[in-house]
Amino acid sequence: MTSLSPNPSRLLVVAGALMRPDGSFMLGSRPEGKPYAGYWEFPGGKVEPGETPFAALVREFNEEMGIRVEAATPWLTRVHHYEHATVELRFYRIWRWAGTPQPQEGQSFAWQQPGAPSVAPMLPANGPILKSMELPSMFAITCAHLIGETALLQRLAEGPALPWVQVREPQMDRTRLEHFVAQVAGIVHARGGKVVVNADPAWVEDWPVDGVHLPAHRLCALTARPAFAWVGASVHNAQELELAGKLELDYALLGPVKKTATHPEAVPIGWDGFECRLAAGARLPVYALGGLTKTDLEAARAAGAHGVALMRGAWQ
Repeated sequence: MTSLSPNPSRLLVVAGALMRPDGSFMLGSRPEGKPYAGYWEFPGGKVEPGETPFAALVREFNEEMGIRVEAATPWLTRVHHYEHATVELRFYRIWRWAGTPQPQEGQSFAWQQPGAPSVAPMLPANGPILKSMELPSMFAITCAHLIGETALLQRLAEGPALPWVQVREPQMDRTRLEHFVAQVAGIVHARGGKVVVNADPAWVEDWPVDGVHLPAHRLCALTARPAFAWVGASVHNAQELELAGKLELDYALLGPVKKTATHPEAVPIGWDGFECRLAAGARLPVYALGGLTKTDLEAARAAGAHGVALMRGAWQ
């Protein structure tokens, strides 16, 4: 990801999450002598003059826990105003490292499960980051209009459990969509997943869903975040992505990265275009969308994505 221009009024800091294959991640406590001593956070530290954020990440993890970062991808950028400073935090997810984390500064470390923190108190800036950890690497989008309602429901029930499903069926009227959503939610919730619906938020207030997904035109008409536990949006450019961040949405889908049959008229942005749209620093997790399969996950993460959103690819 292209780095942000330095802002002299902000303290530039990198932070990283060591990631295990099961989705668990590591937090560390702040050592004595630092502001918020004893509070838990994602380990990291200040970027020194002339140092790139990634170089700072490697140095900080070596100094703090004695490991060598071998593979990490950019993730989120957040700005937080503390009493002592305004901090710009560049978050990375670290996928591979050499060595075993050992406290080098008198701090403690603890592995955490998404959605179930076991340590406290937490550094104030980390609330949205911890919530983002609950999002999966793959986001499935329904396409009953292509494969049929019965076939889709059967794949939901009998295929691998999908942790996150967006119901997107623009051809259905409100009554039919409500019935279909109830069927999808019954299967997905029983298998431990979450369901969001791409529809008018006023329609779905009493439906058995976990949140709402907004197409770009609904996003651009908003002045405040809808009152759902989870709210995401589809975006196509940096301006829409910035708006989603200002409204404190939980995630965004950005694309199309590749040619897609859903929107054949749309010009693919490619991975370079995807990364360019994140260059200002995405403050919320962004999924790559459009003509992708599960095999595109590594490329998506390298470009700064949280993961991939799949329509046809999710049901093959």
